[in-house]
Amino acid sequence: MPQALIIGAGDGLSASLARLLAREGYGVALAARNPAKLAALAAECGATTHACDVAEADQVAALFAAAGEAEVVVYNPSYRTRGPIAELDPAEVQRSLQVCAFGAFLAVREAARRMLSRGSGTILLTGASAGVKGYAQSAPFAMGKSCPARPGAICGTRAAPEGRACGACRRRWRHPQRPEA
Repeated sequence: MPQALIIGAGDGLSASLARLLAREGYGVALAARNPAKLAALAAECGATTHACDVAEADQVAALFAAAGEAEVVVYNPSYRTRGPIAELDPAEVQRSLQVCAFGAFLAVREAARRMLSRGSGTILLTGASAGVKGYAQSAPFAMGKSCPARPGAICGTRAAPEGRACGACRRRWRHPQRPEA
């Protein structure tokens, strides 16, 4: 049975991906800072759950060791701190960048090590429309979510010619007055 690892699992996009992958026959592993919140989703998908702070290299390495050889890795964590840029707490901004950007690097590194030696695999990094166009009082989130595309591009440049896939995903923004757009 192929395996999938979803890092930064929650009740939105990652839950939808977990359900889809389980229906397609994947064994699913879900990781979050607080895996207790994943109990219902894990039961629904037959998934395992794992605790992981993605800003900590040793925890990311331990997650990959515990989750097995994932054919598909999804990186979806975020950390938000809001406010006017002149009033933001530097420690909170740093945490946002560690989770959204540095954590993406750590996950791609661990996934690539395994996938390159195995000869196959797919890495998906989620973004957000804020990473493309900023929103008021969301500078740290926008900065952090603009970064996951870079590890994806770097991984794709190295791995794509060798038969591996790595890419960045962004939710499609919909105009509030034109939901069909």
